[in-house]
Amino acid sequence: MAQDAVGAFLAMLAAERGAAANTLSAYRRDLTGAGEVIGDLLRADKADLARLASAWADLAPASLARKSSALRQFYGFCVDEGLRDDDPSPALPRPKARRPLPRVLSHQEVAALFTLAETEAAATPEGARMLALLELLYGSGLRATELVSLPLMAVPRDAPFVTITGKGGQQRMVPVGGRAQAALSQWLRARGGGGRFVFPSPRGGHLSRVRLFQLLRDLALRAGLDPEKVSPHVLRHAFATHLLEGGADLRVLQTLLGHADIATTQIYTHVDSARLVALVNARHPLGNVGSR
Repeated sequence: MAQDAVGAFLAMLAAERGAAANTLSAYRRDLTGAGEVIGDLLRADKADLARLASAWADLAPASLARKSSALRQFYGFCVDEGLRDDDPSPALPRPKARRPLPRVLSHQEVAALFTLAETEAAATPEGARMLALLELLYGSGLRATELVSLPLMAVPRDAPFVTITGKGGQQRMVPVGGRAQAALSQWLRARGGGGRFVFPSPRGGHLSRVRLFQLLRDLALRAGLDPEKVSPHVLRHAFATHLLEGGADLRVLQTLLGHADIATTQIYTHVDSARLVALVNARHPLGNVGSR
């Protein structure tokens, strides 16, 4: 009975929320693991769920939060579907895990990367590829997987955007600025024909995430930066943070990043507090009351 309910729950996640295969596998593992501790999930009561706190005592806060979230969503589904009359999930352990702020490169550090990449792009095809990768990571905020697996057909020749297939198979249109368009055009000329990906691998298929990571760290080292500070995700963070600092709307940023939940985007509101105070003083209707 419980396995049927779990199957129905996972089917709902796939159909209604577009959950990716890895996400569904993680939910299945978490629910199966909980069932091994407390028995039939459909018959479990609050006392049963409270026992999970000791069973999960050695887990990292993030893992504990994920497992509890899986069960809360499962029981919410069961109540909605009439499989249970009550929701015992309030008895689940609730870790107080603070989400760490993302590492972000300064404007000066980003400029150092681009200065070197632009110089090398004029000299070799590998340099042209590196500049195109850098432009799309920092200029458009693509995830590493989205970038390396970008198909040629997703890049219109004359349109200032690319079509990205993100997490859960969700598609979004991502603007590509003039600089990135120029870098892409330069790389596509140097790339030549063959393959269906913008960034092909010599062995077939596309450039790997690991290779992208290595290329960025090598560039950082040559640019005089600490390579430990530079990664595809750090450049995505820099894209988001610098856009927000420039006045971008949080909802627009959510769309550009492909976040399903605005709460994920809100992590980027860690901008300079002095700038926010100055913004309130300059733009709020009461900001200049004292000077009247």
